Amino acid sequence: MALLEVNGLVKHFVAERSLLGRARAHVKAVDGVSFSLEAGKTLALVGESGCGKSTVSRLVLRLIEPDAGSVQFDGRDLLSLDADALRKFRREAQIIFQDPYASLNPRMTVAQILTEPLALHDLVPPAQRRERVAEILRLVGLEPRLARRYPHEFSGGQRQRIAIARALAVQPKLIICDEPVSALDVSIRSQILNLLRELQDRLGLAYIFVSHDLAVVKHIADRVAVMNLGCIVEEADADKLFAQPRHPYSRALLSAIPLPQPHAKRAKVVLQGEIPSALNPPSGCRFHTRCPFVIDRCRAEAPALVADGAGHATACHRVSELPSADTILPATAGFSPALAKLVAAFSRKTEGANPAGVGIQSARPTTT
Repeated sequence: MALLEVNGLVKHFVAERSLLGRARAHVKAVDGVSFSLEAGKTLALVGESGCGKSTVSRLVLRLIEPDAGSVQFDGRDLLSLDADALRKFRREAQIIFQDPYASLNPRMTVAQILTEPLALHDLVPPAQRRERVAEILRLVGLEPRLARRYPHEFSGGQRQRIAIARALAVQPKLIICDEPVSALDVSIRSQILNLLRELQDRLGLAYIFVSHDLAVVKHIADRVAVMNLGCIVEEADADKLFAQPRHPYSRALLSAIPLPQPHAKRAKVVLQGEIPSALNPPSGCRFHTRCPFVIDRCRAEAPALVADGAGHATACHRVSELPSADTILPATAGFSPALAKLVAAFSRKTEGANPAGVGIQSARPTTT
């Protein structure tokens, strides 16, 4: 049984009201998102800015209320919990925010920050809270003597460790990591990622990992869900999705991963056209205005997220017709073999596939 089950989650924000206060326009931030997460596993949510990743994470925690859908956590319906039951649920699910400096109270010492959740949930007797704080700090790689300092006296990486320690204080089962390393130096990111992996192995934590950095996602995630304009367009095990993405949007995202070789040359997969607005998303498939494989059915009918027998789910009407990465020969130096095949597939398929000029096209080889 999965630890977390999300089905048909919907959240529309009012963007404009009339003089009488009636809603005239809505931002469709999340529109029918479904996924599941097992205990001790990591699900990554990836996609462009504004696709609804962070909104989904806050809906799961009921930091904001959904308009429709259901959220089952450890067999309980979270949307039916009263205030007391919801307070108890907060013990089991925590969140780590992107900017640790903004999420930590500057007027409180580290000891006070870590003691507060222990007192709110009455987890540890007052006489033992100092020992518990020292234990948590050691767990995240900080010295207990630092508990008397304030957040501004720490580096960015240390502050993020404090934020992780605060999330661990109540011994949760689920932690939502909302871009936890994007505000850190590259040299510090690996330390925080390795810490998260070590804590997961030691404590059996489940993570929902929100990120734009696909290299980070590949390192930490067990499964990946790709979001576009409030919907999941592809979900699969991380290894399978990075080796053989099926949805055209997923393939374009993977082609944007920077190469570690400074002088490597490659043909980039470029999405043409404007990104549709969540205020007025396109009918049918929401990616059809930028997809080179679009057909009339895509413009009229929204594809369902359908999984194959191996758990690889794709929301695309033409997924069985798209060129496979296994049948296209590599055409570009500098890519991994699988990604080079995808670039070659896009280059061949794009020519003449979209007369309007809106889609994915291969640019000239450039030095990155």
